[in-house]
Amino acid sequence: MDPAVWLGLGALSGNLGSNPIETITHRTGWWALSLLTVTLAVTPLRRLARRPGWIRYRRLLGLFAFFYATLHLLTYLVLDQFFGWSYIVEDIVERPFITIGFLAWLILLVLASTSTSGWIRRLRKNWQRLHRLVYVAAIAAGVHFLWKVKADTREPVVFLSIIVVLLALRAWAPWKRRIPIAAALGGAESRIKLKAREAPHGEAPLS
Repeated sequence: MDPAVWLGLGALSGNLGSNPIETITHRTGWWALSLLTVTLAVTPLRRLARRPGWIRYRRLLGLFAFFYATLHLLTYLVLDQFFGWSYIVEDIVERPFITIGFLAWLILLVLASTSTSGWIRRLRKNWQRLHRLVYVAAIAAGVHFLWKVKADTREPVVFLSIIVVLLALRAWAPWKRRIPIAAALGGAESRIKLKAREAPHGEAPLS
């Protein structure tokens, strides 16, 4: 069952515990961060498994992550603060975990808004550069979770650790692709030098 549907049914039946608003806030945030982490994992997993077709799921997962992040924000705006905009602005400015969480949501808003085929055509190569901000959003969301919890930080630390590993894999992948090319060029250069030494004086070596 979809987590959003489960939360809705739980709210209607009164099965969300003694503080349903806190339960909804935590679970929508948890699903947003989980889906965002899975979205980041698609590229390295498809390379390891040699399944290029998996890439088509990445955009859908990213949109689901934005959906739950928006539910998370709306829970805070509507159920927690009752549209008290002065208090909301004060929270965003003065409470760091809300500031960085709001920043993560703004980045996801931009990425979700530009995820259509039309925006891909308009932005061309800049689209890929823009969508690398998903890593910034993921780290900001993980820090938001870490700063929000007061006692047990194990879960947000696990999320952040996974995100950092995925970011490291993303940064390492281009270098890994360059290594065979550099090795091949180095080998070719060595062979040319060897032929040049072996060739008679005045005769050009064969390539």
